[in-house]
Amino acid sequence: MWWCRYGIIEHRLPGFPRLSRIMKKEGVDNLTSKIIRAYYTVYNTLGFGFLEKVYENAMILELQKMNLHGKRQVPLKVLYDGNTIGDYYADIIVEDVLIIELKAAESLREEHEAQLLNYLRATNIEYGLLLNFGKSPQIKRKIWTNIYLGKSK
Repeated sequence: MWWCRYGIIEHRLPGFPRLSRIMKKEGVDNLTSKIIRAYYTVYNTLGFGFLEKVYENAMILELQKMNLHGKRQVPLKVLYDGNTIGDYYADIIVEDVLIIELKAAESLREEHEAQLLNYLRATNIEYGLLLNFGKSPQIKRKIWTNIYLGKSK
């Protein structure tokens, strides 16, 4: 079991240093509110129309200003029966407990939400934010309860 400033971290998977299993609600809410503040700062500064990579770079800078550790383009493997059957990249993982999926689309669609939920399932991270830098700002908060934590996939 590991401790971080946002709660208890219990599981470690190969290639992924820390994954959230139990995290106090106040810690998640605090972390989420900081990320949303960073998002609005970036959105209000840059507006819409840039590629996702531009927003990703700006988000990393804003998170650093808040003393939050964000890793970008984190490789994720989807396992089936012990075999890797897919490779993806999470845009940003903050403090190893929350995935941020960035979009620069006209509006968020179901497939964007499904993408984030699949990332949560693939990593056993339970918390995610879908942030859209479209004509109007859009935020979706997602939680995936990993009932099979601790069991091999």
